[in-house]
Amino acid sequence: MDIGKQVNFWRQGAGEDWQVACELVDAGRVRHGLFFAHLALEKLLKAHVCHRTQDLAPRVHNLVRLAELAGLSPDTKQLDVLAEMNEFCIEGRYPSMVAPPSPAEARAYMARAKEVREWLVRLF
Repeated sequence: MDIGKQVNFWRQGAGEDWQVACELVDAGRVRHGLFFAHLALEKLLKAHVCHRTQDLAPRVHNLVRLAELAGLSPDTKQLDVLAEMNEFCIEGRYPSMVAPPSPAEARAYMARAKEVREWLVRLF
C-alpha cells in the first residue's frame, strides 16, 4: 500500500470539499455547506492519520477522535470547533427537526472551521 497516495487522496478531496462547502454556504444551502465543511476537515484529519500511522484511516467521522488518532494537539479553541462541526456530519446525513443555522451563523461556523482547516494544512 502506498501511504503517500492515501495522504494525497485525502488532501485533494479535502480541498475540493472545502470549495464546495464555501459555494454552498454562499448560495444559502447552509445544511449542505456545513456538511461539506465537516467532510473537508474529516479528510484532512484522515490524511494526518495515514501519515502518522502509515496505515489506512479508519471509517470514523468524529473529528475529535480523528485528531486524537493522528496524534495532533489542537488547542482548546480548535478542539471546540472540531466538536461543534461534528454536529453537521450527523445533520447532513439525518436531518433533525431543528432549524439549520441562519446564513450569518453558517458564515461564522465557516470562519472558525477555516482557521482549523488552515492549521491542519500547515502541519503537512
